Amino acid sequence: MPVATAKDLQAKAQQALADSKVYALRELVIDRDDDTLVIVGEATSFYHKQLAQEIVRHAAPGVEVVNAVHVL
Repeated sequence: MPVATAKDLQAKAQQALADSKVYALRELVIDRDDDTLVIVGEATSFYHKQLAQEIVRHAAPGVEVVNAVHVL
């Protein structure tokens, strides 16, 4: 089985957020910096910030995730 590229994992992580039952997470964006995924956007709580991070980690296991979400 081929190894997933960073671009593939970026798309998979973005789709995982888009499929979230929490509407606020659907508006977050996954950027890529080399082999690191960066979550950017705004959230209304630290809980949503953490939830987004865990969704991305689950969607892209083994990839470094930087959570740059700003909590309002």
